[in-house]
Amino acid sequence: MGISHHGRTERLDLVDPSLREWTCQVVHVDPERGVVLDRSAFYPGGGGQPPDRGVLLWQGVQTRIVGTNKGDDLYLIPAEGDPVPPVGTEVRGAVEDERRSMLMRTHSGLHVLCGVVFRDFGALVTGGNMEPGEARMDFNLPEVPPDFKARLEELVNVEVAADRSVAVKVLPREEALALPDIIRTQSNLIPADEREIRIVDIVGLDVQADGGTHVASTAQIGKIQVVKVESKGRANRRVRVRLAN
Repeated sequence: MGISHHGRTERLDLVDPSLREWTCQVVHVDPERGVVLDRSAFYPGGGGQPPDRGVLLWQGVQTRIVGTNKGDDLYLIPAEGDPVPPVGTEVRGAVEDERRSMLMRTHSGLHVLCGVVFRDFGALVTGGNMEPGEARMDFNLPEVPPDFKARLEELVNVEVAADRSVAVKVLPREEALALPDIIRTQSNLIPADEREIRIVDIVGLDVQADGGTHVASTAQIGKIQVVKVESKGRANRRVRVRLAN
């Protein structure tokens, strides 16, 4: 495990989130769990971001990848009935570009949302989830201003239009946890044995621990619509958003 590897797989998705095609080799096949590659740009899912989909191309054959099993290794799940490349086969991996790109925009949009709500309303995140182009985020926000929905949408889109850089770095655990307000969730979700922590910094707005894929700047997100604000308990508020373009 680690930032750059998961089991026997080098995590190309975290090194270069723009990568969509690469050459790799099959190092293990489990009939129940899937295929393990030595190098993979498939995001395996986590932190609310769903796993990538795509294909493996080998010897004139196509294997569709529909999901991921995470354990001691990263197991790519083939579509039912598709042939599976044997161990040792050199394959060409390809991530479904439209889905991944939309998820990157959506994920970065949630970080903008989180940064604005924390900065302007002092609320921590209690949960969240996303699909390509739409998402929800829950906040501990007991008091909601009457114009909250419209005001929030305006504030978020000001930050999107500001074209803030989205920077990623990996820090030793002690150094990362010393950063102010690095944990924006109500519960600390960082595993206790994780010695390095990946930090996503929307420069000037939001800095937090995160393991997902992101765009390079907020302008690439596009306009965000705040679709609905719901009450989910005495203090919990659910904000539903979608990308408008």
